[in-house]
This record gives sequence, C-alpha cells and structure tokens, in this order.
Amino acid sequence: MNILITSAGTRNKVVQAFRRELSGTGRVIAADLSGEAPALYDADAWYLVPRITAPDYIDSLLAICKKEDVTAVIALIDPELAILAKNRDRFLSAGVTPVVSSCELCELCLDKYAMYEALADSPFGRAKCWLSEEDFHRDLAAGQASFPVFVKPRHGSASIEIQKVRDPELLHVLLRQDPDLMIQELMTGTEYGCDVYVDLLSHRCTSLFLKKKIRMRAGETDKAVSVKDPALFAKVASFVEKLGFSGMIDIDLFHKEGEEDWILSEVNPRFGGGYPHAYACGVNFPKYLMENLSGRENPVTIGDYEEDVYMMKYNEVCIRPGKEICR
Repeated sequence: MNILITSAGTRNKVVQAFRRELSGTGRVIAADLSGEAPALYDADAWYLVPRITAPDYIDSLLAICKKEDVTAVIALIDPELAILAKNRDRFLSAGVTPVVSSCELCELCLDKYAMYEALADSPFGRAKCWLSEEDFHRDLAAGQASFPVFVKPRHGSASIEIQKVRDPELLHVLLRQDPDLMIQELMTGTEYGCDVYVDLLSHRCTSLFLKKKIRMRAGETDKAVSVKDPALFAKVASFVEKLGFSGMIDIDLFHKEGEEDWILSEVNPRFGGGYPHAYACGVNFPKYLMENLSGRENPVTIGDYEEDVYMMKYNEVCIRPGKEICR
C-alpha cells in the first residue's frame, strides 16, 4: 500500500506518521510545487508538480500514481481539496482512492459565509457574519452588532489576511480595498481544536480528539493540551455524519466557561496543523485510513486518549546538499 501526500510543504510529521504506520507494508510518496518544501525529504520518494491550478496538475499526479503504484492520495491544503474531489472518478479509474470529502463540502468549507449559513441548522452556535458594510452598519445602529470585529477573506485559509478592526474608518478602508472580505463578529472565550475521523466505509464518526489551544502562531496551533467533553463529542459526530464528511477533518471551536453553547468557527476537511498532538496521544488516523483502504471498518473509539497531555511546537531545520534538492 503506497500513499501519495500532495502539497506536503512543512507537514513532515504527517509524512513521518504514515511512514511509521506503513513500515514494511508500503511507501510514502510526497509531492509539492517547491523543492524547498522540507516535508518532501521525510518521504520514501518525492516529486515536483505544477501549481494546483495548472491544467496539467491532475495529469502529473496520475502519472506519479501510476509510476509508484499509489493506493490513495491525500492533500494537505484547503484549495486543493475540491480539485481532487472534482477529479475523483479519474483517480478511481486509475485504481487510486482520493481521500477527500465531496466537492460540494470542500467548496462549502472554503466559503466562510456559506458555512456560516449552513451552521444555522447545526447543534452549534455561530459568530454572526456580514457580507457588506451597509448590512453591518444597519445592525450596528440597531444595537445588534458592535466593534471590534474580525475582517477576513470570504474565501481563504491558514488565517491569511485576518485582521481585528476596532473602528468604522479602518473597516471602510479594508472593505474598499478587497471585495472578497467579509465581517465577522468577534469570537471570545477559549479556542479549541477537534481532530475528527469519519470512516470511509461505515460513514460513521469513529474517532475524535479535542485540544484546548494555549497559543496560536501563523494560523496554526502552537501550544495545546488534550481535554475531553462527551457532550461536545456527540454534537461533533452528529454534525459531520449529517453533512456527509469523509476521512480526516479539522474543526475549530470557541467556548466560554460556564456556557452550554459551543461556537463552531471553521471546518477544514483535511489533516489539521495540530494533528501530531492527536497522533502522539494514540489517535491514529493513518492506521484508520489503512484499515479502510484494506476494506475494513474501524470501531468507534471516540475519546479514547489521555487528557492533560501537552503539545508544544518548536523549530526544526532540514539540511540537504544542493545536489539532493528536488528540482
């Protein structure tokens, strides 16, 4: 069983986890646009590929799959997910499983306002959003909105261009500069992350890992501690099963001490940047995926991990001689 990981970037821990689980039974192949993506060099083989928007991008992946006898392909960045989903049939025809949710769900998760609307019928609270300055000021005048607010791209990922805005003057300038920006109510309380696995065969949520975020850096969890909340687990499982997600999912939430509601902030249908925390605690998504690819359903093991385990990221470096850099 060989796994292709695309847009590998700096996610060397995901590559390492798959290599560890496949030891003796398969290989990990990594691909990226840049030969300076360090995660490439933790794989068994690596390839340079065109940009994900290039017309020959899928052809390049299929060529790798054929050459390396790939069983499944996994993307690690949001903008690529819908591209893989749209080409699901091409991969399946080549005997390759694209581990990705439906194209509709991938596009929904990438559109923050559409997700806000979809959460109206969910078991979660949501931060109010506005697409126009006029709508926001109407609610502001009615006492249904207040500063500060977040301004963020409607379509985007990795917390790029998110800005906290405290006054109408700056809000006006930002919205005039970029028509894709939207306004979001400021979320308060403690931020949490939930790593979720939905079984590819049973379509049930079989695993959840919840962490309280202590510190964020560049849009990813930098420090966190494992926690449990059975009531939240039930809500998350119901939510992902109802919408029809598949495989690995990363969910961000906010919660205020003493309140019942959890605010769902974002859903990313892929490995989250903080997944190594879950893996170190025994929540083994690579193993669950391999079971599914072998035709076996996973048992439900939600909450089967230890609480009060801390994750603290630190810098590593990848040193390679120039002759070994993928070009």
